[in-house]
Amino acid sequence: MDFTDVSLTALRVFRAVAEQGTFTAAAASLGYTQSAVSRQIAAIERAVGAQLLERRRDGVRLTAAGRVVLRRATIVLAEIEAIGRELSGMPGQAATVRLGWFPSAGAVLVPRALSALHHTDPGLRVIGREAGTPALVRALRAGSLDLALLASAPPFRPPDAESPRLAVQTLTERALCLAVPLTHPLARGDFVDVADLRGQRWIAGSTSGEDGLMGVWPGLDERPEIAHTARDWLAKLHLVAAGCGLTTVPATLAHAAPPGVRILPVHGGPQEQRRLLLARLPHRSPDEAVLRVAAALRAAALDTGTPAPPHHGS
Repeated sequence: MDFTDVSLTALRVFRAVAEQGTFTAAAASLGYTQSAVSRQIAAIERAVGAQLLERRRDGVRLTAAGRVVLRRATIVLAEIEAIGRELSGMPGQAATVRLGWFPSAGAVLVPRALSALHHTDPGLRVIGREAGTPALVRALRAGSLDLALLASAPPFRPPDAESPRLAVQTLTERALCLAVPLTHPLARGDFVDVADLRGQRWIAGSTSGEDGLMGVWPGLDERPEIAHTARDWLAKLHLVAAGCGLTTVPATLAHAAPPGVRILPVHGGPQEQRRLLLARLPHRSPDEAVLRVAAALRAAALDTGTPAPPHHGS
């Protein structure tokens, strides 16, 4: 075993594969061919003398050796990148925190937190990205993010099965809500009975991949009629406003609902709770900048607890 022969390029490729979950996605993110990515991974595995990635039909998973290499590679690459920032920046350059969030968190919660930070910590730089929860977890493990806002549904399992477990804090736990067109008969009351959801038309997320049928009320005892699919939450809400169907929303999105939409609780059946989690790597002591961003996110999460009044209009 001679790990000293491993190049920084190979380490970056390995980190990208761990973060993206597939060789194809890693190659696309780096601008490499898939064969070039495969060669770099093979070079590291030869140097280490162990298999680092378990190839599966749905992508790759880190082996025990792979987790060790990723942990160490993350530290090495972070130090190299810090040197580059320090040499290219001015003395006293603002601290940077890399934040990830799942799509609906970017509609209200994240902008509120960043706006507050702009006033309280104007020198703090936050670099953000949106992704699904599984992709955010991989990015945390790969060291590409310092903090991530994750969504969790019952039975509230850990975000992944890797060891050690991520350091996770529950910011809020609230009931899933329903977005209803203002002109729909269900919008006349203060809540929707789950029995009245039979036979409705739905606006769902992607029907494949990580999103599943997000947007359809969970546990329906019928095959749902999907009128439209859209990944973007704002698009879903505007489709609701246009009378095209119903969609589920977290309670925080009540503040972002456009005119013509009512956000209502659903009564009857199992309670559909959703948790908002803030996660980071467990073996890193967060620095002051990360703690300040985490505090702003906690405050914003609590501030979005009261639903907005229903919108009226077209």
